[in-house]
Amino acid sequence: LQGGHCTSGVLCDITALADQALHEIRTTSFLLHPPLLDEAGFSAAAQWYVEGFAQRSGIKARLDFAIELERLPIAIETALFRVLQESLTNVHRHSGASEVEVRFLREADAVILEVRDYGRGIPQEFLNRLGQSVRDSGVGLSGMCERLNELKGDLEITSADPGTRLRAIVPLSS
Repeated sequence: LQGGHCTSGVLCDITALADQALHEIRTTSFLLHPPLLDEAGFSAAAQWYVEGFAQRSGIKARLDFAIELERLPIAIETALFRVLQESLTNVHRHSGASEVEVRFLREADAVILEVRDYGRGIPQEFLNRLGQSVRDSGVGLSGMCERLNELKGDLEITSADPGTRLRAIVPLSS
């Protein structure tokens, strides 16, 4: 490098690749745990993420919070955010959907995150295997289940007509 400018072709290529890798690491880190999740909570982070997902994927996304959501324990907010991320990733990769709905409900003793797409759905044989063992279903679904199990929560996946509905249910301790 001379005066901040690249003079060697190979060195320029290496520098450009290093800059690109650093940018992608920062972006991935930010997407995995946005500061907004800690600062403003799940509802703000979910809104930001769903809007970004729609822009990145081209899939129309609607977000509905049935209630004005106060802050939840950080473990619950983080788990729900991860489930949201993985669910939308699955919608983008597997559903062929052009539209997805994300709903968040609060009941007296639980919070529920529901992600509903209008794509091709999940074959019944895969759903049957899920009922037997989520461990064989892939990293994403098993990761969601493990996060929810740590909170004594549950993951329900059903094939709708058309599409798929995923519900993450997390009990609230009194």
